Amino acid sequence: MQIYLPIAEVSVNAFTLIGLGGLVGLMSGLFGVGGGFLITPLLFFIGIPPPIAVATGANQVVASSVSGVLAHVKRKSVDFRMGGVLLVGGLIGSFLGVIVFNILQSLGQIDLVVQLCYVVFLGLIGLMMLQESIRTMRRSKNPTYRKRLHQHNWVHKWPLKMKFRASGLYISIFPPLLVGVAVGVLAAIMGVGGGFIMVPAMIYLLGMPTKVVVGTSLFQITFVTAFTTLMHAVSYNTVDVMLAVLLIIGGVVGAQIGTQLGAKLRAEQLRILLALLVLLVCGKLALDLFLTPDDLYEITAGVK
Repeated sequence: MQIYLPIAEVSVNAFTLIGLGGLVGLMSGLFGVGGGFLITPLLFFIGIPPPIAVATGANQVVASSVSGVLAHVKRKSVDFRMGGVLLVGGLIGSFLGVIVFNILQSLGQIDLVVQLCYVVFLGLIGLMMLQESIRTMRRSKNPTYRKRLHQHNWVHKWPLKMKFRASGLYISIFPPLLVGVAVGVLAAIMGVGGGFIMVPAMIYLLGMPTKVVVGTSLFQITFVTAFTTLMHAVSYNTVDVMLAVLLIIGGVVGAQIGTQLGAKLRAEQLRILLALLVLLVCGKLALDLFLTPDDLYEITAGVK
C-alpha cells in the first residue's frame, strides 16, 4: 500500500515503514538502544532524504524507548539517579548538536557528514564491543579467572562524587555528564538515541552492571530524543508526521517483544549480537559511500 509523505515528498509502502519500525523497536527492547543508528540508515536506503530521516527517525526512537523503559521500570532495572545525570548532559549536547546540524545543512554538507559519522562511529563501537564480548566469554569459561568486583580507574579519581545505589557506584558526576553531552550531540546530528555509544560507555567506562544499563539507557534516550525532535521541528520543519506515525506503530510493538527476549539471553550474548548488528550497518553505509552510484547526479527538492 503506497502512501505519499508530504514533508519528505516521496511515496513509500506503508507496511514497509511499519516493519522497519517493528525491527528497530525489537532492537530497542533487546539491547537498550533507541534504534536510531538502524532506522536512520534504513530510511536512507528506501529513499527518504537524510535531513528528514534524521529528524523523523528521532520520533520513532522516542516511541520505542518509552515502550522499552516502561517494561524495565516494572522489572526495577532502571537507575533513575544515573539517568538524571545523563539526561542533563544529553539536553545540553542536543541543543549544541542542532545548532551544528543547521550550520551544516545551510552549507549543503549535511548528507555527507551524517553518513561519514555513521561509518566512523559504528565501526569503532562495533569492533570494541565485539572484542570485549569475546574476551568476556573466554574468561567465563576459564575457572582460574577471578573477576574483581570493584575495579578502579581514572573515572573514580574525579571530584564531586555521587552515590548511585541502583548501580552500586560511587563516582564523580562528570563522566556520566560528559557521556550524556556526547550522546546528545549525536542524537541531533545523526538522528540516533545514542544507545550504541552510551551502553558501551556505561558498561566499560562507568562500570555499571548490565542488568541496569539497558533500562537506564532507554530512560535517558527517551527525553533527549524527544527534545531533539522538537528542536528539529521548530528549526527546519524536517519532521514528517505521517512517516513518524507509521514507524511508531511498529516500534511500540517491537520494543515489548524485544524486552521479553532480552530477559532470556545472557549479557555476553546480547553484546555480541549488538556488535555484529552495528558492524553490519556500518559495512552497508561504507559501501554506499565508496562505490560509484548508478546516477552520478541527482536533483532533489530542498528542505525549506
